[in-house]
Amino acid sequence: MSIACGLPLLECVYCLACTRWAWKRCLHTAGHDSENWPEATPEEFEPVPRLCRYILAVYEDDLRDPVCAPPGGYAIDPDCVITKKNYRDTQGRVPPYLLYLDHSHADIVLAIRGLNLGSQSDYKTLLDNKPGQRKFDGGYVHNGLLKAAGCVLDTECDTLRELVEKYPNYTLTFTGHSLGSGVAALLTIVVIRNNQRLANIDRRRIRCYAIAPARCMSLNLAVRYADVINSIVLQDDFLPRTATPLQDIFKSLFCLPCLLCMRCMRDTCVPEERLLKDPRRLYAPGRCYHIVERKPFRIGRYPPVVRTAVPVDGRFEHIVLSCNATSDHALLWIEREAQRALNAYWSSQKCY
Repeated sequence: MSIACGLPLLECVYCLACTRWAWKRCLHTAGHDSENWPEATPEEFEPVPRLCRYILAVYEDDLRDPVCAPPGGYAIDPDCVITKKNYRDTQGRVPPYLLYLDHSHADIVLAIRGLNLGSQSDYKTLLDNKPGQRKFDGGYVHNGLLKAAGCVLDTECDTLRELVEKYPNYTLTFTGHSLGSGVAALLTIVVIRNNQRLANIDRRRIRCYAIAPARCMSLNLAVRYADVINSIVLQDDFLPRTATPLQDIFKSLFCLPCLLCMRCMRDTCVPEERLLKDPRRLYAPGRCYHIVERKPFRIGRYPPVVRTAVPVDGRFEHIVLSCNATSDHALLWIEREAQRALNAYWSSQKCY
């Protein structure tokens, strides 16, 4: 009799524990990731909307006759485009990119587009990796993205060196979205480690903005290059939070939202201490900028706030169970909300 009474009691305790765990998981919001971070200054965040527009320009076949420009336009002078490569030019080894000479901001920009769902070569780049497969510079990196970064440098090395020497006061900026962000981040490290190929360019002249970044380097590398590499994350974006190796996601037969939900529940059962101790685990690169525009249990978007930090105990560790987890990955949304954040700041300054 006592055994029979004990079983329902254990089942109730187990069900209550599972319910509490699931409830906590569902209550985890993107704001928790950066709630203790200080706000970014507009000066350090100012390039982001402009660089988003440059990346969007890579999608156009003819910049003089654009098909789908963002509301503010691309803010790009077609005469200052040094080179623009498509899949045929790169033979599928690298996503399309453009090299742009931005005289108004004294900047040499190399912008790389994101994943093309219809491109087999992009999937090949993503699938070219296994946990711990590629050691680099004392840490671990994504093997396929590192290869793509090397291809870009080999192709554009001479042109970049000429521009760096011709414009000694210009910065050299690498930027990309999604898949392109991983290539841009690793390209930045490769350039710094091989700066003699670019006329011994000073590290202070190099910078990278990884928009909606892929997890492409181990934590020690992400922290070590935080003075040069910046990751831009909009609210609930799934990619910087997806610890699942990229190749596992894109090999899956499940729909992406279902897979993210399943992975989220599974990762929550693994102690965070154990995850952080794995040196092969890849992270979003460099300094993190988090654009927060929604609040828990509130409807609609609020004036966005940009918070920044260089987390050393993990970054964006948990997937947010949100209907916006995939839409917040869109480059158009990131460009719009980044511009709104800057506009809100400048408006508040005028009020004073």
